[in-house]
Amino acid sequence: MNMLIFSQQSSRRLLLALRQSVLIGMLAMLVACAGSEEQTQIGSVTDAYEKARESVARNNYRRGIQIFEAIQARFPFSDLSRQIQLELMYAYYKSGQSEQAIEAADTFMRENPIHPRVDYALYITALSHFEGKPGFTERWFRKDLTKRPPEGVGQSYANLRRLVDRYPASPYSADAVQRMVYLKNRLASYENHVADFYLRRGAYVAALNRAQSALEEFHGAPGNEESLTIMAAAYEKLGMTDLAEDIRRVLDLNFPDN
Repeated sequence: MNMLIFSQQSSRRLLLALRQSVLIGMLAMLVACAGSEEQTQIGSVTDAYEKARESVARNNYRRGIQIFEAIQARFPFSDLSRQIQLELMYAYYKSGQSEQAIEAADTFMRENPIHPRVDYALYITALSHFEGKPGFTERWFRKDLTKRPPEGVGQSYANLRRLVDRYPASPYSADAVQRMVYLKNRLASYENHVADFYLRRGAYVAALNRAQSALEEFHGAPGNEESLTIMAAAYEKLGMTDLAEDIRRVLDLNFPDN
């Protein structure tokens, strides 16, 4: 009888051990499958990312953007997500999709305020606002670009200035400074055109305020000479001859060839 009880207990222990072995084996298989699936997923993301980069490198921005956007939608929390945001804003900018580039850059900076590539996002934002070469109309009719309202130029200048001030050691700072010089001249020239418009129509106070604002905001621009000239003329027309003479002395001191 004791032998029978012992045999039954041994059988139960053996059965329990077998069940545990089977469970451990199944868990191991599930973990292995999950790991394999994860590796496949990671591999597919990496492969797609490289294909998108190759497309952009070949100037096939449309294809590159499609792949980057697809990766973003399917794997929003992948290790490559931030890098894909950077790649996308560049591809948008190069393909002429300025609004999308600005939106992507703004989103990146908002979500990653201390990321080491914030300077790059600022740079792309500034470039997207920056007005490049004159269009067909300006080239054909030789229209003076400085007489056109500088849409986006002010925002571009502000972003470039922020880049230079906050990240002076950035690899994009040197180019940003050069672009700021051009934009400063562009903005000063436009302000002078508006001030001169007021001057010729007898709005002397408006002309004076506009020229003075251009002088103060864009100090050092070549257009400063014209700003001072407009200010002297406006003071003269307003009967403020002493102030007009003061401005002329400043002109003679800073622009002796005036």
